[in-house]
Amino acid sequence: MRIGIDAREIGGRVTGVGRYLGGLIREWTGSPAAKRHEFVLYAPGDLALAVDTRHFATRRINGAGGTFWEQVQLPQAIARDHLDIWFSPAYSMPLRLRIPAVVAIHDLSFVAHPEWFRVREGARRRLLSRHSAEKARAVITISEFSRGELIERLGVPAGKIHVIPPGVDRPAKMTSQRGANRVLFVGSIFNRRHVPDLVRAFAPIARRRDDAALDIVGDNRSHPRENIRRVIAAEQLERRVRWHQYVSDAHLQELYSTARAFAFLSEYEGLGLPPLEALAAGIPPVLIDTAVARESCRDAALYVPAGDIPATTRALETALTDETVRGRILAAAPHALAQYSWPGAAARTLSVLESVA
Repeated sequence: MRIGIDAREIGGRVTGVGRYLGGLIREWTGSPAAKRHEFVLYAPGDLALAVDTRHFATRRINGAGGTFWEQVQLPQAIARDHLDIWFSPAYSMPLRLRIPAVVAIHDLSFVAHPEWFRVREGARRRLLSRHSAEKARAVITISEFSRGELIERLGVPAGKIHVIPPGVDRPAKMTSQRGANRVLFVGSIFNRRHVPDLVRAFAPIARRRDDAALDIVGDNRSHPRENIRRVIAAEQLERRVRWHQYVSDAHLQELYSTARAFAFLSEYEGLGLPPLEALAAGIPPVLIDTAVARESCRDAALYVPAGDIPATTRALETALTDETVRGRILAAAPHALAQYSWPGAAARTLSVLESVA
């Protein structure tokens, strides 16, 4: 079977969906079941992920990689390659395909909270995701929360949806370097993740503890635009907060290896992988108390109400310094992480593709 894949997200700087697709491809590379098939990866430029060219052919289709590329240029290339099935890992697919297709829709933030998106961007996402869910033979999502959103907000039939949680990359484990009171945030900066609130909640800790530091890793994609540097300056934290808009995998491993607490104050996610990666690295996370946060991390986190900065300060300090609480959270981590396996995610995703084709 020839499986075509939209591989745009594993070109350039690989984040969220790119890490998801990269995890699947890595597992398929060594899977006997996957070796029965040929995969064809389509992208507008070079891939940032090395692939086994015996099983993963690549097609470079020059272009901007946006909607025109997806809906006009991509179908023309697909038609020439005689594929059996198409997989789109990032919310939308070419709507004119004449072959069966599977689309992954990780969350519906652009439907649930249109105010977080520019008008045209939000409208484009809503239109394409709705029609893609209708056109696809199957829809993959990553949590029971997102399954409910697809049913309620897009009207996708329940029987068409497959909940397949992704795997969790295992960062570096605890090291002797974790002496300092370092807090870490990893993820693109969206309004829903309340990074300014994190800076404000961290400020009292920085004033009380000379070794306290906060690392923020992620580029600013907020709308309306949040001025992160202005918030840092207003709290006089220029020497205590480091904002890395992008880091290499090696640098990210280093940041995980030295952090003692992880903060992810998101009020809306399809799942939220960074807190799980923190748990895998032995770091207690502080999260906003949402249904999906409880679904993913279970008892292995400290939960705070949205917008409650004093409560967030207390939770961060507890995660940094209270060894009893830290021990309880990290003891609960294996149970939470057991839900997330790259071999399992790859096998189940391939099974869906095979059944649809």
